[in-house]
Amino acid sequence: MKKTILNFFSDKLYIELAITSVLFLIALLLDKLMDFIIYMLYFVIFLEIVRAVVNYVREQRVSMTLLVDAFIILALREFIVNVVKVNKEDLSSLSAIFSSPINFNLLILSGVILFLMLIRYLSVITSQRNLLKEKIEDKFLN
Repeated sequence: MKKTILNFFSDKLYIELAITSVLFLIALLLDKLMDFIIYMLYFVIFLEIVRAVVNYVREQRVSMTLLVDAFIILALREFIVNVVKVNKEDLSSLSAIFSSPINFNLLILSGVILFLMLIRYLSVITSQRNLLKEKIEDKFLN
């Protein structure tokens, strides 16, 4: 019995699943699901910025991946807020996107998210870890 309890808590997936389930049920009971999602995204943004600062202090270099991740999450949060909470307009035609400021804002946010994902991809493939790993693999293969 004691071993099963220790195994349960040693596997982080079950802990994450339990915490997520409890938070989801609380959000449903309070009818605040979107607010929970928005505040959790705020938490993740804050976490990523703190990780970037700690990484800079420890390693004396800026990790672009952490910063881009924070900006992607921030843009996604803004997108979610605009779609769910603010946007009450119909999108019946392509011209409706440009005539409504909210829909135009959503179009701009979509472009920003795609651009940030491109930057994220480029920062990963040009990172020092990735470049050093390729050099080590080339060295062992030759």
